[in-house]
Amino acid sequence: MKDDMKKHNSLLLAVWISVAALTGCKHVDDPFVDRVAAPVLVLVEGAPDGGGLTAEPVVSQKIGTPVTVSVRIFDLDKSGLLNHAVGIDSIPVTALTVKLAKRDGTALADLTTDGSGRVSLTKTWAELGIATPVRGSSVALTWSGSYKGQAFSRLSRVQGVD
Repeated sequence: MKDDMKKHNSLLLAVWISVAALTGCKHVDDPFVDRVAAPVLVLVEGAPDGGGLTAEPVVSQKIGTPVTVSVRIFDLDKSGLLNHAVGIDSIPVTALTVKLAKRDGTALADLTTDGSGRVSLTKTWAELGIATPVRGSSVALTWSGSYKGQAFSRLSRVQGVD
C-alpha cells in the first residue's frame, strides 16, 4: 500500500512539474531582428535570378564603362494563392519614389518607377566613389522607399569586371 501511495505521489508530482514548466514559458521576441514582411518585391536587374533568393545580389559591370544599376518593384497580389490556376500575381508598382544610396549613407539619387515598375541610374565609377576601378572594385548600395505606409530597403552591390 505504501509503495502504491509513493508511486501515486511521484506521478502526481511529475505531472504538476510538467504543467508548471509548460505554462511558465514566456515567448520572448528576437531582440536583434524585427521580422516584418516587405510590402514589395524588389528584383535587382543583372543579378542572377533578379536577386530574389539572395540577401545582397551582385551585379557585374565593366570597369571601363559607366555603371548602370536598376531594379524592378512589384506588389504581390496573393488573392489567388490557394488557386493553382491563378497563383500569385506580380503587379508593377508605378510612380513610386525610390532612394538610392551607398551603404555609407551617401545619397546617389531619388528615382521614380516607370510604368513597368523600373528605376535605373547610370553613373561613372568616379561618381560612385572609385576613382580608378580595378577588377573586383565594388560599391554597396541600398534601395529604399515606402509603399502603402510601410518602409522597405533592398541591398545590392555592383562589382567591376574586366
